[in-house]
Amino acid sequence: MSPLKITTRDADTGPVLEITGDLDYATAPELRTALDRLTLVPGQLLLLDLADLDFCDSTGITTLLAARNLATQHGAELALTAVPTNTLRILAIIGLDRVFTIHPNTTTATTADAHAC
Repeated sequence: MSPLKITTRDADTGPVLEITGDLDYATAPELRTALDRLTLVPGQLLLLDLADLDFCDSTGITTLLAARNLATQHGAELALTAVPTNTLRILAIIGLDRVFTIHPNTTTATTADAHAC
């Protein structure tokens, strides 16, 4: 089990949360707390960088959906970046790969062309 670490930084498009470790039943509240601390404004893009995510269970997936809902409530958008293969497979099986905008990396997601799509 890898402890969850969340690093928040700002990009030109909006906040980026780099999520490292395991996102599961025990650690999902930490991500919810980090999300609650964000100030989102309409038109921003909230990025969840999952490049160093080791594990994500159903509670973690639910928390990703909660992040999407939060962004939508504030008139912002949400995208996932660098989703690990095992997590991407789960998202595809349950159809959430069609719900989330997914980018290969944060750089691609923060370009003006990517955000305009």
